[in-house]
This record gives sequence, structure tokens and C-alpha cells, in this order.
Amino acid sequence: MSRLRFAVSLITQESDYQREQAEAAQQTARRLNVDLQIFYADNDAIKQSQQLFEVIQNPASCVNALILEPAGSTAFPQVAKAAVAAGMGWVVMNREDPSISELRAQAKVPVFAVSADQEETGRILGRQIGILLPDGGSVICIQGPSSNPVSKQRMAGMSETKPDNIRLKLLRSTFWTEAAGYQTVKSWLSLSVSHDEDVAAVIGQSDLITTGARRAFEELTIGKARDRWMGLPFLGVNGLKLGQDAVRNRFFASTVVVPPTSVPAIELLVAEYQDGKKAPERTLVGPQSLPDLRQLTERVNVNL
Repeated sequence: MSRLRFAVSLITQESDYQREQAEAAQQTARRLNVDLQIFYADNDAIKQSQQLFEVIQNPASCVNALILEPAGSTAFPQVAKAAVAAGMGWVVMNREDPSISELRAQAKVPVFAVSADQEETGRILGRQIGILLPDGGSVICIQGPSSNPVSKQRMAGMSETKPDNIRLKLLRSTFWTEAAGYQTVKSWLSLSVSHDEDVAAVIGQSDLITTGARRAFEELTIGKARDRWMGLPFLGVNGLKLGQDAVRNRFFASTVVVPPTSVPAIELLVAEYQDGKKAPERTLVGPQSLPDLRQLTERVNVNL
């Protein structure tokens, strides 16, 4: 069999998780002797679908399979059908896609989904905040984009494990970026109600959102108010270099490590193409707490 070639479509270069998806994909491709093309949708679902169609309709692309993390609310079922009809495999990352089952039943190429377990990610967040605030309190939770189901899944998981004495003040970030996290807090601080909130912690549904939120509180408040905000526990999600450094330096109290799904996506594709080992319809990648929950509990007990 000739050398495999995959194309990976990601959401935006502004996200540390998306950049890690790309870097991990490149490392895995080199390890498995696969050619790889990576392109970004710049948070634009229409642009992403056009980019995918360009690859599908270009005979010179010689792509065996497409791997994508959708930029919007859809996993592009029509694009998927076109890809499979053109003889290209189709892999969706971090998205529930009911069309996968139907497509797999008739496809002669690999078709499957690989996702981080986003609800478990939320459950870990709920456990972390319960440990950090044993007496409960009001917590700002900055969600990701409303169009992305990952945000809803993380919130659903957190609602399962969050203690009843934790009250959430929900804010919404337009993107999974530091700039968007900063703007969300800036807008909230401009409201008079923000001055009446007795907040005990801040959660961002990504490390970048949390970083932007923390920077906004640091830059846009003064005196005792600033000291109070900077003394709160900040929690993130993704746990890549940014989040790990933030935990190590005590800028964050904790994060949730979400491994890049591009690694198993490529590994499963190669195993199916080269060894005939059919990939499962859906593979879940498990997240982990950083620090682990036992260490987090010990830290809190030391500070009591």
C-alpha cells in the first residue's frame, strides 16, 4: 500500500488545545509514516465546509481520509457523504454525530468519531470546586461558545458532581480564547450587579478563557477589590502547557487535562487502512485532574 495521506481540519490557531491537536497529529503522523495536511477554519463553519469540499473535489489532493473538529454546531453530514463517495475516510473529533452510524453502514472506508469525554471533564470540574470550596459559595463559570456542544456537555457533567452549596453565576465566552475570556469579564464588570457579587472562585471552560478572565480582573480592578479577585481560586480546562504552567505557578488552583484526540484518530485510521482492524464507531478519551483530587484535597487542608 502506498503512503497514507490525511487532512486535518481544526477550528482556530488561537486556541492552545487546537494548536496541541495539530502538534500531536504531526508527531503521530511522523511516527506512523503518514503524510499530513493541516488547515484551520478561523472559527468559521462555512469556511471549514468550503475547505473540506476543496480537498474532496481535488483529485490531485490524494487524501485517504479527512479528520475534523467542527467549528460550528454541525458535523457537516453532507460533506461527510461527499467524502465517503469520493473514497475518503471520515473522522469527527469532539462532537456527537448521529449521522456516523448511518454512514458507517454503507461506507467502504473508515468512518468513526473520537472524542474527549467532555461530561467526565465536567464531573472533574465539579469535584475540584467542591474540594476547593468545602463551605460552598458563589462561583463565576465562564462557558464556551453556545454553538459548541462541548460547552453543554462540560456543564452537564459539572452539574452531576457539583455540591449543592456551590451556586453558579454563568457567563458566556464567544470563543475558546484568552481575548474572549477577557472581554467576557470586562463586560460583566461594567454591570452594577458585579459589584454586589460575593464570588468565591472563577471557572473557565478552557485554560485560555480562564487566563483571559484572570487578566481582566487583574487589569480592570484596583485596590482591595483587585486583591480579593487575585486571591480567589481560578480553575481551567485542557491542561496543556499553558494550564500546567498556571497550576505549577499557582495562577490556577487546578485544571482538567484533556488529551488531544488527534492521536487516537490517526492511530485508528492507520490500523484500519494497513491492518484491516476496523475502528470502533465511537472512542472516548479520558480526562484527568491536575493536580489529582487527592493532592488538591491535601493542598486545601494545609491552607485551612
